Amino acid sequence: MSLTRLTAGFLPLLDSVLLVLAQEKGFAAAEGLDLRLVRETSWANIRDRAAIGHFDIAQMLAPMPLAASLGLTPIATPMITPIVLGLGNNAITVSSELWKAMADEGARDDLAAGPTGAALARVVAASSRKLRFGVVHQTSSHNYELRYWLAASGIKPDRDVEIVVLPPPLLPDALGTGGIDGYCVGEPWNSIGVATKGARIATVKASIWQSSPDKVIGMRTAWAEAHPDQVAALVRAIYRAGIWCGVPENHAEAARIMSGAAYLDTSTEIVARALTGMLDIGAGVVRHVPDHFVPHAYGANFPWKSHALWYYSQMVRWGEVAASAEHATLAAACFRPDLYRAALASIGAVMPADDYKTDGTRAAAAPITAIGGTLIAGPDLFFDGKVFDPTLIDAYIDSQRD
Repeated sequence: MSLTRLTAGFLPLLDSVLLVLAQEKGFAAAEGLDLRLVRETSWANIRDRAAIGHFDIAQMLAPMPLAASLGLTPIATPMITPIVLGLGNNAITVSSELWKAMADEGARDDLAAGPTGAALARVVAASSRKLRFGVVHQTSSHNYELRYWLAASGIKPDRDVEIVVLPPPLLPDALGTGGIDGYCVGEPWNSIGVATKGARIATVKASIWQSSPDKVIGMRTAWAEAHPDQVAALVRAIYRAGIWCGVPENHAEAARIMSGAAYLDTSTEIVARALTGMLDIGAGVVRHVPDHFVPHAYGANFPWKSHALWYYSQMVRWGEVAASAEHATLAAACFRPDLYRAALASIGAVMPADDYKTDGTRAAAAPITAIGGTLIAGPDLFFDGKVFDPTLIDAYIDSQRD
């Protein structure tokens, strides 16, 4: 069978795993695709190369298609995502010196976002200098999660702490040289910071906002409209890679593949930490985070329009875009559950029946309305107890104004 080649950009992060496995395990080939995987060094490069057509598709930050479609990027280009690359995977890591100060103020080693944030707030209030945190991109889930955590903990981003942008692989070194005091990033760069710089993982995405998306497969809207069969084939390949990756017995092989020089170029042991949820958080302390990275369960690959709107709400909150009905509509249109359902209907996949959902109300996994069978959604609490109802987005945005 002749295969259609797609050029796909990615960054060396654990949550490129479904894109990598789609190629390495033959799921893409089974759908008639040959993925030419191109490793990039920064999200800015991914953003720009996707916009000008160097990449047909790319691993993207979940807010990135929104930013491109809303005109927040150097080359404003309408973009969409038809599938999510899993839930979770991020963490906030701090230097050993900052962790000691936080521990003295009551921070616990259980990764709970609330007590850790409260301890950091006390450190910030007493500090003689402004602490600096790193994120991987301005319009990234990392930036919005870090800011959400800080603000809900009583720390005003930009006023009380500085936030700077660095590519993921540079964050551990920046921490080690004292250029930053902490960072928010996906694996393996938290674990690498622990292993090589004596860092400490303070809290995780799975504690800040449970069952929330981080990376997606993004593409130009015009390309997707011109290649509907390839989009559908890609969705099926990624979906099947997610099923395979979600099986615990496959984690060792997935870790071996991802640790290779072409992908993460690090030890298999470090890669396995995120896949298994067994995190060495520093100083020999190991904690199990069951939902640290969810590649398939809980409807993890479904592109909820409400998740797009939450990221939009944070763009408004931090002054990146004005609040308007038009902007909200543009943001929601970037996540395409219609393409997801159309691609997967032929294989009998169980899928959410709705495009939107409320987050912040489900304390435990539970069934949701689904097509084709029973679908269990994961817990979706925010650590501060707030609720995001996409039908009340204007009120939500107003509630977060200083």
